[in-house]
Amino acid sequence: MNASAEATAECSGDGKTRDLFGVCPYVTSQMLLSGKWPIYILYELMSEPVRFNELLRRMPREMTHATLSRQLKEMEAKGLVVRIDHHEVPPRVEYETSAIGREFAPVLNAMAVWGEKYIAQMDRSASTPTNLLGC
Repeated sequence: MNASAEATAECSGDGKTRDLFGVCPYVTSQMLLSGKWPIYILYELMSEPVRFNELLRRMPREMTHATLSRQLKEMEAKGLVVRIDHHEVPPRVEYETSAIGREFAPVLNAMAVWGEKYIAQMDRSASTPTNLLGC
């Protein structure tokens, strides 16, 4: 049985199990990466550690200090990012992807390829859903 078939079998509900987090890889991935910003934050942190304010500057204008701080804390609690406190004065804190967070790189690359195809299709289409995600 291949990985996709195994995942499908794990995700098939029997009517008794409702919580598929930690059982079904699709649901687990979706729950870990749900929300507006986690995928983009992982993208920004994938290549190198980044200080908080630099990461905030890289975010779209609608991202607030409080929102980024909350997202990073949630992602750290989920094990996707690591907070590095250099114990310096003035304080210097960086964020980077964890080992499991870095495993997401091929998925990010595949999403970029798919996203580029979708954008090209939107450009060709007269019925383009504009500003669908606010990007």
